[in-house]
Amino acid sequence: MNWVNKCKLPAIEMIKYNGNPCLKLADLWQALHSSFNSAQFQIIDETVLNELESFPSSMWLDFSEEELTCAIVNCSDSFAPSPDKVS
Repeated sequence: MNWVNKCKLPAIEMIKYNGNPCLKLADLWQALHSSFNSAQFQIIDETVLNELESFPSSMWLDFSEEELTCAIVNCSDSFAPSPDKVS
């Protein structure tokens, strides 16, 4: 059954700016800085959010930091960290 095999993680694509890979921190900063500045004063149409399907809120049960840490440490790299273990 294919759906129970180990999940292959997707390949990571390098961040590029102006067609060049950001290999240095300064390059990455320039890419993020320029992107932010070009979008900073753009007018946005918030009405597009009205088209999104609305889901009911769900309540979370209280949990401790220890429970969270234990859950993360015990996570498999081939399954979603949820009770249904969807791969």
